[in-house]
Amino acid sequence: MFSAMGTVEIFLIAMGVIFTLPYLIWRVGNTDYFAPLVVVQIITGILLGPGILGRAYPEYYSFVFNAQVIQALNGIAWWAVMIFVMIAGIELDLKKAWEHRRESTITASLALGTPLLFGCVAALGMLGYAGWQGPGARDWQFVLGVGMACAVTALPILILLMEKLEILREPIGQRILRYASLDDIAIWGVLALILLDWERVGRQAGFLAVFGVATPAFRRLMVWLEERDRWYVSLVWLAVCSLAADWAGLHFMVGAFLAGAVMDASWFDQARLDMLRHNVLMVIMPVFFLSTGLRTDWSVGGPAVFLAAAVLLAASVAGKLAGTHIAGRFLGWERGEASIIGWLLQTKALIMIIFVNILLDKGVITNDTFTALLLMAVGSTMLTVPVVYPKLRRVAALVWKAS
Repeated sequence: MFSAMGTVEIFLIAMGVIFTLPYLIWRVGNTDYFAPLVVVQIITGILLGPGILGRAYPEYYSFVFNAQVIQALNGIAWWAVMIFVMIAGIELDLKKAWEHRRESTITASLALGTPLLFGCVAALGMLGYAGWQGPGARDWQFVLGVGMACAVTALPILILLMEKLEILREPIGQRILRYASLDDIAIWGVLALILLDWERVGRQAGFLAVFGVATPAFRRLMVWLEERDRWYVSLVWLAVCSLAADWAGLHFMVGAFLAGAVMDASWFDQARLDMLRHNVLMVIMPVFFLSTGLRTDWSVGGPAVFLAAAVLLAASVAGKLAGTHIAGRFLGWERGEASIIGWLLQTKALIMIIFVNILLDKGVITNDTFTALLLMAVGSTMLTVPVVYPKLRRVAALVWKAS
């Protein structure tokens, strides 16, 4: 029976597994408090990867996730994550950050720089052992890439978690969004530096020059268009920018972020933009989580992968908390405020997973390092709500404290 199935049928089996299994675990297990559906989808992707399902049932794994099916899934995953990254760029609110530039700059710099430093120290330790640094990386690229992975804040997931905690539209939530927005820009800037290809530096400079010239014209066009047309034109802009960035050697997701970053959220109805983000997360992003899980394999590193993940998680959380506590002392925050902000900003999940996917694609890290970083991202995100919720209840007045 199985041998008679074609690629389309096997693809649909894979899609059924992708959408059914995480939902059942999330709903039946009632995991929402410590593991929202998006986290369950990521974990399920890991379980379905070669490191677990592939090792336990190699025949079933190779049947469902054969080369043709994986190729089809990857195409969906690429488009899904491009849309998601573009939305993250659109949601950057640099005007608010500029209005509160002293506080925002100090906090964002410390909240990014401290875990970056801690992560770089951990990466330097990893350099002493074989199997962590990718074949296409110099030492500084590996160290900076792993360090930045420890410093990343997942802005879209942060928004979802603050919605769950009912603080997104409150003063403290808006402050945290400002800090995360500035860090988001730095993250993509550092990624562009890591990916800088001296053999194609002319292409990369050309891309940035053309992008700089095209952006004002694109912005004038978007202002002139009606909103219903802006949605379609933004997708064309996304495809063009992503193609150009990938051709230049900067990776298509760098282009996707730039495509969104030069758009204003005010061009779109906020409710529709929120709905688009939620729908992308529900309809096509689970395919990205599965395709990410299919890349996890700790058969080479074994237990060392879990040890590395624990060290990286400690560096990430400790660095983020240390940075926000230093900022809190400098800016005179109230007791408990720095801890809440630090724990929320250490949320990793999607953006870090996207970040390390790029590092893996470019040969900066190995599959073992990728798996360790993925486990770290899942752990950091699962810690957020259980730690922050009781802190918010104890210091409820902070929710209403204006910046």
